[in-house]
Amino acid sequence: MSDEPNKGLQSPFRRKLLMGAAALPLISMLPRPSFGAGPATATVNTTGLAVTDTEVTVGILHSATGTMAISETGSIQAEKLAIEQINAAGGVLGRKIKFIQEDGASDWPTFAEKAKKLLVNDKVAAIMGCWTSASRKAVLPVMEQYNGMLYYPTFYEGLEQSKNVIYTGQEATQQILAGLNWIAKEKNAKSFFFIGSDYIWPRTSNKIARKHVENVLKGKVVGEEYYALGSTQFNSVINKIKLTKPDVIFTDVVGGSNVAFYKQLKAAGIDLSKQALLTISVTEDEIDGIGGENIAGAYACMKYFQSLDNANNKAFVAAFKKMWGEKTVIGDVTQAAYLGPWLWKLTVEKAGSFDVDKIAAASPGIEFKGAPEGYVRIHENHHLWSKTRVGKAKLDGQFELIFETADLVEPDPFPKGYQ
Repeated sequence: MSDEPNKGLQSPFRRKLLMGAAALPLISMLPRPSFGAGPATATVNTTGLAVTDTEVTVGILHSATGTMAISETGSIQAEKLAIEQINAAGGVLGRKIKFIQEDGASDWPTFAEKAKKLLVNDKVAAIMGCWTSASRKAVLPVMEQYNGMLYYPTFYEGLEQSKNVIYTGQEATQQILAGLNWIAKEKNAKSFFFIGSDYIWPRTSNKIARKHVENVLKGKVVGEEYYALGSTQFNSVINKIKLTKPDVIFTDVVGGSNVAFYKQLKAAGIDLSKQALLTISVTEDEIDGIGGENIAGAYACMKYFQSLDNANNKAFVAAFKKMWGEKTVIGDVTQAAYLGPWLWKLTVEKAGSFDVDKIAAASPGIEFKGAPEGYVRIHENHHLWSKTRVGKAKLDGQFELIFETADLVEPDPFPKGYQ
């Protein structure tokens, strides 16, 4: 990418591509595999899922429209790429993956309705989906009632565990606490101002963050403000930041609101090369809309950045750009979404079955050594062991890797003292 400001989601064509449920042409140069050579369907499908001798159907459920499309578009792209690659390599238990795509439309009841449709009507073997915790919370009872399996890609607040969900993003202790520890030490930070979108993830995350700041870091939260999803007016909170002069602005604003927030910060004269800002919600996908010039200098705490220098990631970035265009960018959740179909394939093959109960039981210990972030493993609590990293936003919309943990961080969705 160049230093030229990016104009957001590149074109209406990109959106149209994502809304279409028809698979794109295979990008692999491998010979076309023949399907149907796997074990008998009656053996691998005892619960009436959409599995034939040659195909297995999964669901993709994200917001292709509405305020969250800026964030969820990348997840849709990544899941389709993974499915294409798996099919090119022979599919799952000798079966080609077919997908049915539904649009949650940034509306939580719609997510629940579409999840039920995918499980009850379409009988999909798994769903790759959701982004916000509000959408996941809406879908969770549906997954549990109809015994589906959801691969959920977003970093989230933790405090949840389900047989019917594999959480491929980080939970709070892996992201929030590590990020706060790093910036407190690096910037000698004692005062923090929290800004979030007004729903469960930012509020719960900031509750955890406040306890950590006050009880562990012995610092002070000098302000805490929330804005409805889709909000575009942040001048009031920016004035409060100027008055309180916090050492760190800690933000979990999500979706399209980020564009207005960072542009207004800059317009108000807040220089992020001098004022420390740590975000746990802005990835390369959001910077695509924000513009690198409006967020350069900010820090983000994630497990993945597009700029990671390893062989897995280089191959992933090249394949992603080949499928979706050279100007597309890849953020943390996009990469975690890519893990979903791969982890599901590996688990199905370990279980020797598409049955959800068998997949749930076989999930702990599954390793994906081809992960773009380096390596991941599923914990008994259905979250992933993964590294935590801090990146510094650059003008070109990418992040410079500043810090990473030496080892994989164990997921702890129910941390003592933070509930």
